[in-house]
Amino acid sequence: MRVLLSVIYPVLLLTVFGLYPSMTIGPKEGWQVYSSAQDADGRCICTVVAPEQSLCSRDAKSRQLRQLLEKVQNMSQSIEVLNLRTQRDFQYVIKMENQMKGLRTKFKQIEDDRKSVMARNFQELKEKMEELKPLIPVLEQYKTDAALISHFKEEIRNLSAVLTSIQEELGDYDYDQLYQRVLRLDGQLRRCMGKLTCGKLMKITGPATIKTSGTRFGAWMTDPLPTTRSNRVWYMDSYTNSKIVREYKSMEDFVAGAVSRTYSLPFKWEGTNHMVYNGSLYYNKYQSNIIVKYSFDSGSVLAQRALEYAGFHNMYPYTWGGFSDIDVMADELGMWAVYATNQNAGNIVVSQIDPDTLHVMQTWNTEYSKRNAGEAFMICGTLYITNSHMSGAKVYYAYSTKTSTYEYTNIPFHNQYFHISMLDYNARERALYAWNNGHQVIFNVTLFHIIQTDDDES
Repeated sequence: MRVLLSVIYPVLLLTVFGLYPSMTIGPKEGWQVYSSAQDADGRCICTVVAPEQSLCSRDAKSRQLRQLLEKVQNMSQSIEVLNLRTQRDFQYVIKMENQMKGLRTKFKQIEDDRKSVMARNFQELKEKMEELKPLIPVLEQYKTDAALISHFKEEIRNLSAVLTSIQEELGDYDYDQLYQRVLRLDGQLRRCMGKLTCGKLMKITGPATIKTSGTRFGAWMTDPLPTTRSNRVWYMDSYTNSKIVREYKSMEDFVAGAVSRTYSLPFKWEGTNHMVYNGSLYYNKYQSNIIVKYSFDSGSVLAQRALEYAGFHNMYPYTWGGFSDIDVMADELGMWAVYATNQNAGNIVVSQIDPDTLHVMQTWNTEYSKRNAGEAFMICGTLYITNSHMSGAKVYYAYSTKTSTYEYTNIPFHNQYFHISMLDYNARERALYAWNNGHQVIFNVTLFHIIQTDDDES
């Protein structure tokens, strides 16, 4: 489209190809088409009346619109300023709130600390007062004690004077006479003790817990013979698959855990029924019915011998198991082995053993099932058997090798830790050593003695 536009102020001529028909509009109302026609070339010529230049500035609506726009702009700027100020004040409020929370926490802490300090100080003062209270009667007693001390001093002076006068009247004792008298008394005492060597078990008291250590099963012991190692303690933890023996110089060292020496045996052991006798260890060799004698002094095996027909490796154990088939023990009469055989139908066999060669010197067959026995020990040639290794245990059966007879007994004892895996008699100490569920304990025994006196003894 080609437009020819001519403006004669206030009239604008607009030439457009076929735009509008001719129309007339008042010049005050804005742009208007005044007339239209075609020229010789066929072009459309329009006459347009344009509004006055000052018309829009004088228009009331435009002015209101502009004023509103200015107000809106002013309000937007005010809102923006308020928004910035509000954001700044909000951040300040948050900061103040955090500070107030911190102060509140500090005040609470100070209050709590103050209460705690006051309570602690009060308690300390109270404890000091309690400590000082007993001193009040003590201080009062001092007055009386001072008078008593003076009285005692006077009594001692009087007694010294009396003793001096008696000594002057009787004369001095001859030292050699007193020494010979002491020797005679000592000899009589030893002969009396010799007559107390054996007796019948009447009572078991205790136990006294010496230590808590090791696994649930194990053995510990002292030497019943008076040797240079009499006070030493030996400790063998577990019932199998071990070779380590720990030695302690005294019971005090054992309690304190002060090991003096450790031995590694040439063979593993089975069970927990070992024994130290005259400086040597006797034990059941692993997976066999062989008894081994091991010397602590030389660190070597002095002897080993099989118990004929003896069951082993849980064939005939005590009720708790643990490969406790063969039990070596000692009493006032020597060394013994307690076990079971097929020939005796699984019942307990008692054999007296030569401690040097391990030869069997004599054997007794009992009628008590080895598997039904809780534990066993020898005292004065009599085998005592417990009915169980669990709680409520008691000595239930006694077999005398002197008379080859047995009797049922009822001697209860306190199975404090409910599982005994080792129980052995020490004739020198007149006590039972036990391993009670990881606790090493000692029972005291009471024996019944018949003492025969000679007429020439006084």
